[in-house]
Amino acid sequence: MSFLASHFSFATTLPIPPFSFRLKPPPLAPPPRRRWPPSLPLSLRRKQTTAAAAMALQQQGPLSVLSPWLVASALVVLSFSVWIVSFVYPWLHELDMSSSYSGAPTFIEDPTSLEKVYKMQCPSLFDSAEKYISLIMPAFNEEARLSGALDETLRYLQKRANMEKQFTYEIIIVDDGSKDKTLKVAFDYVKRFKLDLVRVIKQGKNYGKGAAVRKGMLCARGKLLLMLDSDGATKISDLEKLENEIITQRTLRTSIQASDPLLITGQPLAAFGSRAHLEKQALATRKWYRNILMKGFHICVLLVAGPGIRDTQCGFKMFTRAAAQKLFTNVRLKRWCFDVELVHLCKRLSIPIVEVAVNWTEIPGSKVKMLSIFHMLLELILIRLGYGLGIWRIRTNSSGG
Repeated sequence: MSFLASHFSFATTLPIPPFSFRLKPPPLAPPPRRRWPPSLPLSLRRKQTTAAAAMALQQQGPLSVLSPWLVASALVVLSFSVWIVSFVYPWLHELDMSSSYSGAPTFIEDPTSLEKVYKMQCPSLFDSAEKYISLIMPAFNEEARLSGALDETLRYLQKRANMEKQFTYEIIIVDDGSKDKTLKVAFDYVKRFKLDLVRVIKQGKNYGKGAAVRKGMLCARGKLLLMLDSDGATKISDLEKLENEIITQRTLRTSIQASDPLLITGQPLAAFGSRAHLEKQALATRKWYRNILMKGFHICVLLVAGPGIRDTQCGFKMFTRAAAQKLFTNVRLKRWCFDVELVHLCKRLSIPIVEVAVNWTEIPGSKVKMLSIFHMLLELILIRLGYGLGIWRIRTNSSGG
């Protein structure tokens, strides 16, 4: 009995460990609230509290606080890089390759030929000029509006040609894969006015307005080249405003007098029609959400193309032959924002741009839809990435290759 008692007394003297299943240490007690002397001013209390918090942050290290933001930012940058490499980079490279001017022949459709299908090879933009002015009209499903625009344009051109012997012209209609009878309407005008004055180029499928304008420009014979919409929204006589501005700019930069307009072809110059003076009227007639989208788009254009041009999207633009040779061998975009790319290229190539107010009327049947604005924003990103990353390089040789 004494043996058991001695062992029991020894066991009671051993320390008993606490019995707990906690896997984490218990939370630390909050630091005791600092008691300030009553005589200490409130401003000094705040300063000492701020200094103590800064010291605690320095001891913990900034990464302990910023690590969630750093991880989130790294994930965004990584996702954007993967998107560029997997999707945007091949697209940019494809646009660059498709815009390479290799001198491949383009053919003019000739409905006056006795043969069932006859095509004549187009001249090249790098050949000598044969006309004073070329008018390039891209057309996609314009059966209802094309005839009215052509009637007004041809009346003006014929009247001026009768008054000025040096004024020779051609109209190049580029059918951008129309599904209606646009091609038939264009062929009717070729038959009426002959192939030397009205020419038709068939794209085969819908590539976009930018691709159609580029195709027509590369086949033009004029000293001056004017792109205009096939809906007749801009008054055709306003081409004289653009023409006079180009002649004036040519006179200011050289010793050639304005009375010699036939020698304007060698100087790279551009004149852009503008609807900026009609902005207040457009804001009043458009719906509120369209105004918001257009304002946002203009801000994006300003970030991509820079300041200087208030209206980049007006489809009434004139170029000298030298300017067109430099610009349209470098244009990559095929749809809506090729106008913004033209502004960007003019600045990169030091081609002066003059913005001229024109008379413009909205014609029903516009092809610009709500989704088109988002496609424009995507193309603005392509411009920024293509030229910013060096994927799109400026071609400066005479053949554009």
